[in-house]
Amino acid sequence: MGDAANAFIAVIPARFAASRLPGKPLLDIAGEPMVAHVWRRACESAAQRVIVATDDARIREALAPFDAEVVMTRADHPSGTDRLAEVAERLGLADEAVLVNVQGDEPLIPPQLIDQVAARLFDDPEASIATLAEPIADVGTLFNPNVVKVVRALSGRALYFSRAPIPWDRQAFASRPDWLETDGWLRHIGLYAYRAGFLAQYGDWTPSPLEQLEQLEQLRALHHGHAIQVALAALPNPAGVDTVEDLERVRSLLARNH
Repeated sequence: MGDAANAFIAVIPARFAASRLPGKPLLDIAGEPMVAHVWRRACESAAQRVIVATDDARIREALAPFDAEVVMTRADHPSGTDRLAEVAERLGLADEAVLVNVQGDEPLIPPQLIDQVAARLFDDPEASIATLAEPIADVGTLFNPNVVKVVRALSGRALYFSRAPIPWDRQAFASRPDWLETDGWLRHIGLYAYRAGFLAQYGDWTPSPLEQLEQLEQLRALHHGHAIQVALAALPNPAGVDTVEDLERVRSLLARNH
């Protein structure tokens, strides 16, 4: 349990109809559905409440043996943040209530990072969102469109997020990208903290053109002039499950721990 002054709710959006891995939240990992692993990690954080937000009864049924709290949401949400906005509205949360969006495809996420992103939002009351990033250590990761990159201002506020390799090193990339020095490049970790009052606004906005191009929901907030605070993660965050190869890697890791 976290202290009452910095209380937050962890919410795990879990959509059944994933395009690349249909039924992804229910894929088996070490004898349990993926979403159950994420839920357990969130329960190990300081969150005072952990909720799975889904649009599919199969996910609710799969979580029943774990006594997980599940909120059924609409099926037409364009992003996980939109799904959290519905959860905040349905629960009647006060505007200042803090929710942390824990991605449903992160079965290895360290609970400490959930606590860190919530604390970062409490530390910056003028930011609408807090999130995390970590240094990119290799060229392959930098040029991988499945890895989201972020550029920050001196204050730690996000300037932009992209699937492209930003910032673009005009000289090095034109010659030999293996000369890349990685200190200036950051991988975004898709963990978000927001206040319920911000989510109420977010849910009323239509997806922005940049959000639709990049398929990155956080760009909707930047489009509307809201600040996103980006902290460097206190611990390494293992990559989530986007592909079949990712799934097999996580299965292998967790099988050794069971």
